[in-house]
Amino acid sequence: MQITRLGGLEVSRIGLGAMGMSAFYTGAGRDDEASIRTIQRALDLGVTHLDTAEVYGPYINEELVGRAVKGRRDDVVLATKFGLVSHTGRPGLDGTPANVRAAVDGSLRRLGTDRIDLYYQHRIDPGTPVEETVGALGELVAAGKVRHIGLSEAGPATIRRAHAVHPLAAVQTEYSLWTRGPEADIRPTLRELGIGLVAYSPLGHGFLTGGIRTLDGLDAGDWRRTNPRFTGDNLTRNLRIVDAVSEVAADAGATPAQVALAWLLNRGDGIAAIPGTRRIDRLEENTAADGLRLTDGQIARLDRLVPASGDRHAEADMAVIDR
Repeated sequence: MQITRLGGLEVSRIGLGAMGMSAFYTGAGRDDEASIRTIQRALDLGVTHLDTAEVYGPYINEELVGRAVKGRRDDVVLATKFGLVSHTGRPGLDGTPANVRAAVDGSLRRLGTDRIDLYYQHRIDPGTPVEETVGALGELVAAGKVRHIGLSEAGPATIRRAHAVHPLAAVQTEYSLWTRGPEADIRPTLRELGIGLVAYSPLGHGFLTGGIRTLDGLDAGDWRRTNPRFTGDNLTRNLRIVDAVSEVAADAGATPAQVALAWLLNRGDGIAAIPGTRRIDRLEENTAADGLRLTDGQIARLDRLVPASGDRHAEADMAVIDR
């Protein structure tokens, strides 16, 4: 597995997002033991980057990841997030220093570790200056509880303000063939400042694998049933992206998922993808994309695709991103 740098942190170019093992996608299909085997297989394959958050569950996903890496802690870069759960009693987002300090101790306990390798503010709290939040994160770094810090779904101005207080290793945002927004201003800002980009949902919440053409196969509680890109006419329009990726995949002798990941990794240095899966076969398929080399012509065909129709989140969630 090839590595890339997120600021001063080295990670495998393809990591593993653990969220879906405990929340949002699983419905009645949650299977912790199978998920643990998948995480452990990822480590065997050279995946060093595992991503979770306290809100996934909440809490149970961090516990799951902690169980999976027990005895292999030094083989992995553990990334988790805070800020969508308040430990101070505040309603809504909580980026206060008091919440930062409370949240990190809970995450350390659940993960079964004495340090978090990459600790993100999950969403920017508009009621707390980011300088205060990052100042508290810097104290955690000085105390040895956290090695590197990052932001998730932050806008360029906020990234600059935060980085001026304490260096950011990474910014996490959705980035894929159907979500190209970061290319306009976030990616240039990160390159200028030497900050890495961690792309979540690099397979478009599973859509770019070609396995979803209707909502019929999704569990009744699956959040994609209400996501704008999966509903109404947007779903039909977005199938053109999947069809184009499938055509390139046939030409490349690969799967659509592998083509989507290879395209993303071709966007430049300092990008790490964290596709999520609970299944070992999907994990092995995804990690194999690290060795796929697309031709210039194949990349050009993918570059010409028009991004997805529909907002990438519901209205309430869109209101708290890119701040």
